[in-house]
Amino acid sequence: MPIDPRPVPLSPTLAVNEAIVRKRREGVPVLPLGFGEAGVPIHPALVRELSAAAGRGAYGPVAGSAALRAAAAGYWSRRGLPTDPETVVCGPGSKALLFGLLLAVGGRVAVPSPSWVSYAAQATLAGHAPALVATPPGEGGVPSAALLADAVVRARAEGRPIRAVVVTLPDNPTGTLASEETVRKLCGVARDHDLLIISDEIYGDLVHDPARRVFSPARVAPERTVVTTALSKHLAAGGWRLGVARLPEGPFGRALRASLVGLASEIWSASPAPMQHAAAYAFGEPPELVAHVERSRRLHAAVTGAVADRFAAAGARVRRPEAAFYVYPDLEPLRDRLRAAHGVTTGAELTGLLLERYGVGVLPASAFGEADGVLRVRVAPTMLYGDDDDRRLEALGSPDPVSLPWIAGALDRLSGVLADLTDLTDLAAPAPGRACGAGHRTGSGHSPVAAAAS
Repeated sequence: MPIDPRPVPLSPTLAVNEAIVRKRREGVPVLPLGFGEAGVPIHPALVRELSAAAGRGAYGPVAGSAALRAAAAGYWSRRGLPTDPETVVCGPGSKALLFGLLLAVGGRVAVPSPSWVSYAAQATLAGHAPALVATPPGEGGVPSAALLADAVVRARAEGRPIRAVVVTLPDNPTGTLASEETVRKLCGVARDHDLLIISDEIYGDLVHDPARRVFSPARVAPERTVVTTALSKHLAAGGWRLGVARLPEGPFGRALRASLVGLASEIWSASPAPMQHAAAYAFGEPPELVAHVERSRRLHAAVTGAVADRFAAAGARVRRPEAAFYVYPDLEPLRDRLRAAHGVTTGAELTGLLLERYGVGVLPASAFGEADGVLRVRVAPTMLYGDDDDRRLEALGSPDPVSLPWIAGALDRLSGVLADLTDLTDLAAPAPGRACGAGHRTGSGHSPVAAAAS
C-alpha cells in the first residue's frame, strides 16, 4: 500500500510489562517492577455489582448514567469539592477522558517533568508538542510556577501558545505529593495566563499518611480546573476501564462539557453499562470498600518504603514515597561504578541492562520526560504482592507484609541485583550468576531467592 501508517510506539509501561512476560516465557527469573498495576484483588462486592448488571447491553447516555454521575458528585463533595452531577462526564478510563480533554481544548499543553508517560504522548497525538516543565524539588506532579510562567510567555512569543497544564496529585512516577503552597502558586499562574488546569487525582485515595489529604487546584481555581479519577488504582480495577471527570461550572465549563461529550460520542459512544453500575456503587464508598482501600494503602506504603530502603542501602539517592505505589530512586551517586563495570551512561542503558542481564523490569527517567543521561528509574513493586489471589489477599491483610516469604525473597533478590550491578571486582570475567540473570553471586551461580521472586 502506498500509505505509511503513523508510527506510534507502544506506551513504555505496557512495553516493559510485555518484556517481562517474554522473559518469564524464556525461563528467566524476573522481578516485575515496571508496570503500574495496583496488585491487589478486586473486592468481591464490586464483582457482585458487576455481575448483577451484566445483562445491561443497551447504550446509555454519553456522559454516563445519572446514578454514576450522582455517585461521583458525592465522592468529590465528601472531599471538599461540592459537585453538581451535571458537571460529571464518564469515560472508558480516565486516560480516554484526558485525551478527549486535550482534543477539546486544542493548542499546546504543559506537563510536569517528570510525569506519567501518556501526558506528553497524548499531547503529541493531539497535534502539539508538549511543553515539559520541571517540578520543585521533592514535589513531583506539579510544575514549578515560575518555570511554568516563563514557558507560557516564551511559547506565546513563538506563536505556539500553551492553553492547558496537567498536574498529578499524588504523582506518578515519583510517589510524592505536592504541597498546598505549590498548588496555590500553580493556580495563580494559570489564572494570570488563562490556562486550563487538568488535575489527575487518580491516586488521591492512596496517600500513605491518612491524616494528609490531597489539596486539589479545584479548591483555588474552580472556574478553570478539571479533576479526573478512576477505579483503576485505589480499587485495583484497571482492566474495567472506567473513569470520571469533574468539569467546572459556569459558561466555560458548560462549553467544555459539550465539546468533550461530542468527542466522546464519536469515539466511544458510551461507557459499558455494567461497569457504570459497579462504579456507581464504588463511588458511593460503602464501608467494605473504604476498609479495602485502607488496607491497600497500608500495603503500598509498607512495600514501597522497603524498596526505597534497599535502593538507599545500595548507595542510590531516594526520597521515601508519600503516596501511590512507586519509588523513583536516583543512581547518579553510582554513575562511576556503573560506567566502569558496564559502560552504562544513560537511563535506557541502565534499564536495558537490568532487564536483559538480571530480569528486572523498571523504566528509565527518560520515559517520563527527563533527559537521556539521567539515571533515575521508576520502580513499581506491586506485582511482588503475590502471583495469585491467595497470596495477594494475605499480603493485603498482613500487619507486616514485607516479612511474607515471597515479598521478603523478592526484596532480597533486589538487593542482590543492586550489589552485583555496582560490583567492580572481577570485571574481566563476569560471575556465573550474571549469565542466568540471577543477580546475587553465590557459589552455585544462582540466586537463593530467584524462585521466590519469579
